[in-house]
Amino acid sequence: MAKADDKVGNGTSGKTVLRSARGLFAATGKVSKPIDRISHDFYSTPADVTRALLRVEGKRLSGFKKIWEPAAGEAAMAKELAKALPAKIVTSDIIDRGIGAEIKSFFDYDKPPAPALVTNPPFSLVNVRDGKGRWITHALGTLDIDYMALLLPFTWPSAGGLGRVWDKHPPAVVYLLTWKIDFTGQGAPPQNNAWFIWDKGHRGDTLFKRLDRKPRQGELF
Repeated sequence: MAKADDKVGNGTSGKTVLRSARGLFAATGKVSKPIDRISHDFYSTPADVTRALLRVEGKRLSGFKKIWEPAAGEAAMAKELAKALPAKIVTSDIIDRGIGAEIKSFFDYDKPPAPALVTNPPFSLVNVRDGKGRWITHALGTLDIDYMALLLPFTWPSAGGLGRVWDKHPPAVVYLLTWKIDFTGQGAPPQNNAWFIWDKGHRGDTLFKRLDRKPRQGELF
């Protein structure tokens, strides 16, 4: 069985990829086929995913003067935020991908460069097997972020080991995406994704909402 970190060479874009038997899968008829997992879990976020978030959370995000994208990659998400919001978008990443982001690990920050955070984080840092929910605890505990939107697999909170993280830091709202995201260009995997929102301004239990690819009445801010 291939290990999660077995290198198998370069992808078509020249990036080192990892073979993962437990990684993403592309559905091919009745057979699920493992696909290459990119080093550092770098999967660029399609524009429609960020635009969907902005339709429902844009008004709230417009209240911040600065917003931080700490896993900025090639700035796909940061560009959409900058086009739609009056805020300054602050970018950082552990890898230099030529966008002018600060090159620094998320966990090396002891103070956040902005009170709001929006990103598609490396899943290995939020899951229970590898990260133990570390991204969430660092952001909401150490950094004391006011607002955080994370794009995660919808089933993320179902892992038993994340129960304590959820209990201590319950999200304000979860937006289930009603379409499957093609992160790799090899076809959408069978998983569903969701935007998980943590917001100090929220009162009450976690809300659950569906979020369509195309806007519905009342979603434009």
